[in-house]
Amino acid sequence: MDDLKHKILGLLNKQGTKIPSMGFSDANYQLTQPENLSINSKTVAESDRPADQDILESIQAAYFSMDEEFDICRFELSKLPEFLDCDNIQRDFKTLKQQHQVVSKKVLQLILEQQSVCNEEFERVLEVRDKLAETLELCRSSRYELKIAEKQFSTSLSILANYRKRKLVQNLLNNLNTIKTLHRTGHRLQELLNEENYAGAIELLQECQAVANTYRHFTCVAALTNKLQETLEDTEEKLDQVLAQMCFYFDSVRYSKLQAAYKLLGKTQIAMDHLHMHYTSAIYNTALNIVRVYVTSTDFTELNDSSEKKPYDKLCLSIFQDTFIPCLVDLCKSLFKIVLSYHQLNKWHARLELDVNESSSDLEDNFNKQYIKQKLESGLMKIWHDVQSKVSTLLLNSDLASYKFDQFVQVLSVVHRFMEVGEEFCGSKSDELQESIRKQSVNYFKNYHAQRLDELRIFLENESWEICPVKPTFDILQLQEFKSLRSALKNYKARPQLSQTIPYSHSPDCSSSNHSQDGSSVAGNYFLRYADHGTPFDTSLDETAVEEDILVAVGDEASGYFSEESEDESEELKQDFVDEYADGGTRRSSYQEKKEKHSSKAPILTNTALSVLRQIGKYLQMSRLLRPIAFDIIMCMTQLFDFYVYAVHRFFAADLTISGASLYTLKLNGTLKRISDNLILDYNGQEEVESDKNKVSKPHLSPIVDLTKPEQLHGLAERISAVESLIFLSKQYEYLQGYLEHLLPANNKIILQQFFSQTIACAIDLRRPIYMCVAAQAFDLRQILISMSKINWEVKDVMSQHNSYIDVLLRAIQIFTMRLEQVNSRIPIPSDVFKVLWENIAHIITHTLVQGFSDAKKCTNGGRALMQLDFTQFLSKFEKISSLRPVPHREYVENYVKAYYLPDVELEKWIREHNEYSSKHLFGLVSCACQNNKKTRQRLIQVIEELEKSVQR
Repeated sequence: MDDLKHKILGLLNKQGTKIPSMGFSDANYQLTQPENLSINSKTVAESDRPADQDILESIQAAYFSMDEEFDICRFELSKLPEFLDCDNIQRDFKTLKQQHQVVSKKVLQLILEQQSVCNEEFERVLEVRDKLAETLELCRSSRYELKIAEKQFSTSLSILANYRKRKLVQNLLNNLNTIKTLHRTGHRLQELLNEENYAGAIELLQECQAVANTYRHFTCVAALTNKLQETLEDTEEKLDQVLAQMCFYFDSVRYSKLQAAYKLLGKTQIAMDHLHMHYTSAIYNTALNIVRVYVTSTDFTELNDSSEKKPYDKLCLSIFQDTFIPCLVDLCKSLFKIVLSYHQLNKWHARLELDVNESSSDLEDNFNKQYIKQKLESGLMKIWHDVQSKVSTLLLNSDLASYKFDQFVQVLSVVHRFMEVGEEFCGSKSDELQESIRKQSVNYFKNYHAQRLDELRIFLENESWEICPVKPTFDILQLQEFKSLRSALKNYKARPQLSQTIPYSHSPDCSSSNHSQDGSSVAGNYFLRYADHGTPFDTSLDETAVEEDILVAVGDEASGYFSEESEDESEELKQDFVDEYADGGTRRSSYQEKKEKHSSKAPILTNTALSVLRQIGKYLQMSRLLRPIAFDIIMCMTQLFDFYVYAVHRFFAADLTISGASLYTLKLNGTLKRISDNLILDYNGQEEVESDKNKVSKPHLSPIVDLTKPEQLHGLAERISAVESLIFLSKQYEYLQGYLEHLLPANNKIILQQFFSQTIACAIDLRRPIYMCVAAQAFDLRQILISMSKINWEVKDVMSQHNSYIDVLLRAIQIFTMRLEQVNSRIPIPSDVFKVLWENIAHIITHTLVQGFSDAKKCTNGGRALMQLDFTQFLSKFEKISSLRPVPHREYVENYVKAYYLPDVELEKWIREHNEYSSKHLFGLVSCACQNNKKTRQRLIQVIEELEKSVQR
């Protein structure tokens, strides 16, 4: 009955869309059911039935086992306890029944869901069965027809097979011939490489590789392909080796072949990169090998292996002094060849760019050209930086402090010429190289200049102040120290006023010189002049040298330093003067003729002045080659002149017996004070300070020089030698001024111009105080003043005869003139010196006369006329002797004498206007002029005192 109910309910559930129920509950019919189900019952009560999903999840995993040996009955029996309980069994049965219903329900649901898919799959199976039947029928038909064809066309098929075999054999024969040709390619490749036909070799290799790739299915050709690839790599290595050789010697023909080969390889840019790496390597290896050679050749105790392990800078420390300059020259030569090669490489590409049509449409070629152009331009500075760094390292790791001047200048010349190469190569100023040589030069020159100043002091202290017998055509450019400066100085011709002072045996050429700044005939165009062979460093840096011939030979008639008359002629000269003096001076005196004769002679020059000129030449060499410190060197060069000025003044102006207030110009006083403060060392009992290290001790006049003999005019010859040599030295500085300013930057030229406008310009001012020492000691001024004080100036009548002190003065002048002739017979006295001497004498005598006139206590009009008479008589004779017209300071005496005649009111005005007279002179004038008017005299004396106080303030 239960089964029937379930079937009926199942049919009802199939009619709906719901999932059919697997059980039926009797509670729907309100029938009473026992609590326990029968074991054989196929249904389960729905009361308190859990959800289907919970029932599915409660099923034990063993029921889903795929093991064929699994026995579900045994599994359930195994779960029974030892003592059976009917309720438990019914409960378990109920649970299993529910699980079975749920599983059945689920399975049926899945079957219904997949029923349409199953039908479709079944239809496909039927379709496959039909196609298999058709295929089977087609195979049977084909086999039947093939059987017929085999019987009818067997003969024709054999003919086709043989023809096919023939074609295969012919193709095989052609392939073998091609393979044979490929194997013979290696010999042809080697021939092309030996002929340096790199482009042809590359083309042949590329053709062979293309053919080999076609026949690569052959085993032998596959091996040949690898061999061709190796050959191509070897060829590229050979190209790279030849490319590396271009760094040392650029061959345009070989380089053209290399470029064509790299273009075929498509490695134009890579080749340019490799070339720059080769240049860098060449610079490093060249410098290292050259320094290593000199290290191993001079240090035999050190093993070559150890020297090879040292880096470049350490090797430079091992270079000895005697081999440093050859090492530097060789290094510059080798590096110049590398730079020359790069320069020619750059020119080659520049010409190529001009030759090729710029409108080329090949984008790749244009890109390669632009890349190469940029690479070459950037490589210029890179190459030069590497080159100058090697030279700079060698310089910085050497000790140049102990080198002689000529050796140091030679180093400077080499480095300077090397920097000129760099400027022509890429426009570089070689800052690194300049800095390295500057560091070496600063220390060297500081010690060198201190030694030269001390040496100059020793020269001055041992100088006898005799004239150095140089030829009349003497020129500073004839000195050995100026031999490398001649061409440079010719471009800075002296000013017109110096052209007569410095005779030129050469015609200065203001055009561009063919000489280098280092003094040789090598100048510029280095890469053009040495394109084929040689280097700028092969030529001698002193090739402009000629033998120095400036001294007068013994017995040289053109010397001009010795009188053409003998000493016995001195009396005749005296007689000539006496005759001249006696007949009123109508004829020219012999000393005037002698003066004109000597005016065209050689310059007056002492040994010390000549040594200063030589030092100037050396300083100029260094300043020209060391432009960064040229200012310091030129300032040191000016100190040589300063010290010479100080020494001449100290030696020959110290015995001045009169006041020098009117003899020294403001410029001269300022110059002497500056030199004394900045250059002269004065301990004054104090310890030496740091600033004194750059100063020099005070010089002392040599004891062999006697400035006390009146018969020798108190050393006039020595004074002339000293002063005139100083003036000649100043003119040489003026001659060099243009070139010195050229060496200095614009901001430092002002200091140099101040030196020339002050120190150089005041050198000539030393004539007056130094020659005044001679003039002041040639006359007994005290005795003359005593004689004038004994004269009575209160005479009533005008006298017709001058006083005797005038004759004493004129006799002293006559004696001075004779002694001057004796000095003139020993040394040539320039006309300017004669003029200064007579001007000094006129200065002394006129001021002595005013001093004597001012000592007069009383003076009448007759006395004043006598003063004028004395002075007029003196002037008439003095003009004939000195040839000075007008006589200097004439107005100084005349104005003073005329002031005696002035009224009181005008006299006060005159006193205020004439401040050239001293207070003593004015007091004497007022005492005499106002001797009868005490009130006026006191008023004028008060005016004089006020003027004196205002001057002191």
